[in-house]
Amino acid sequence: MQYDYLVVGAGLYGAVFAQMAREAGKKVLVVDKRSHIAGNVYTEDVEGIQVHRYGAHIFHTNNRRVWDYVQRFADFNRYTNSPVANYKGELYSLPFNMYTFNKMWGVVRPQEAEEIINRQRKEAGIEAPRNLEEQAISLVGTDIYEKLVKGYTEKQWGRPCGELPAFIIKRLPVRLTFDNNYFNALYQGIPMGGYTNMVARMLEGVEVRLNTDYLAHKDELDALADRVVYTGPVDAYFGYRLGHLAYRSVRFETEVLDTPNYQGNAVVNYTDSETPWTRIIEHKFFEFGTQPKTVISREYSSEWKPGDEPYYPVNDKKNGALADAYRALAAQEKKVLFGGRLGEYKYYDMDQVIAAAMEKAQQELA
Repeated sequence: MQYDYLVVGAGLYGAVFAQMAREAGKKVLVVDKRSHIAGNVYTEDVEGIQVHRYGAHIFHTNNRRVWDYVQRFADFNRYTNSPVANYKGELYSLPFNMYTFNKMWGVVRPQEAEEIINRQRKEAGIEAPRNLEEQAISLVGTDIYEKLVKGYTEKQWGRPCGELPAFIIKRLPVRLTFDNNYFNALYQGIPMGGYTNMVARMLEGVEVRLNTDYLAHKDELDALADRVVYTGPVDAYFGYRLGHLAYRSVRFETEVLDTPNYQGNAVVNYTDSETPWTRIIEHKFFEFGTQPKTVISREYSSEWKPGDEPYYPVNDKKNGALADAYRALAAQEKKVLFGGRLGEYKYYDMDQVIAAAMEKAQQELA
C-alpha cells in the first residue's frame, strides 16, 4: 500500500479529511474527476472577480471550532447575506422583516405586521402544517407566501409547494425587526481571494490527481490505500443497483458585462413563476468589488439526470427509503468511509460538511 488514505473528491469534506490526516502524519492521495479542486465551492478569477462557478456560497456558522479551523486557511471578509426578492419588478427585503412587511402592507410597527400574519394564518385554517405551503403561510401569511415564496420554491424544487415537506422551510428567517442579515450566525463572510485558494491551502502537502474518475478505475485505485474516503454519490458507488436517488440540479448562464454595476446586490431572487431563472448572482459584490466590469450568473433549477451535477437531495419518503437502503450497503463496506452531501445523501451547509469531516477524521485518527 502506497497510501494510508485514498480520498475520493477534492471538495470541502475530502479536503478537510485529507488535511487532518496529513497533519497526523498519514500519507494521503486525493482524486477528483473534475479538472479542479474545491468541488462545488470552486471559484475562478474572471475580470479580477472571484466567480462562484457552481452558485453562491456564503460561509456562516455558529460553530466556533469550525470557524477557527477555516481561518487557518483563509482570511474572511465581513460580507453579510442580505438578498433582495424581485416579484414582477416589486423589490422586497429578504429575510422577511419589517422592511418586507412595510412594503407589502404599509405597516410601520411590529405589532401591526404580527396581527396581519396571525389573521391570515387563522383565515387559512392552519393549525399543524402538513406541507411546505401550510408551513410558509403559518410563518408569514398568505400575501407573502403567494408573492415571495410560492413561485420561487416551485421553480427550485420542480414540485407544487403542497407536495413538499414542511421542514424544508422551517428555517426561513422571519423577523419583526429591521435586521437584514439572512443568517442567524455568529460568524459569516467570504474567504478573500476565493474558496479555491482556501481549499488549495488545506491540500498543501497532499498528492492530488485531477481528471481521475475513481469509479472507472476503482480496483487499481483501491489497491493503493489502506482506507478509502468516498464523497461521491452513494448510489453511483454501488452501480445504482437499487435504483437512482433523485436530486435537484442547477444550470448557470454566466455573462461578463461592460458595466460596473448590474443589480446593486450580490443576490436577487426572482419569486414569480413566469421568470424562468430562480435568481441572479452578481459575484463582485461578495467581495465589495470595484472592478470596471461585472459578472452575473442566472440560475435555473432542474430535475437531475445522469450527466448533470447533483446539488440537492430530494427529501421525500421514496428517496428517504432508498437512501436508507444504500446506507445499509455502505455500512458493509469495511474499508470505505462515506461522507459529504452526496456520500450521505444529506443536505449540508458548508460548516456542517466541515464539522462532519473533522469529526470523522478525529474518529479515524484517534
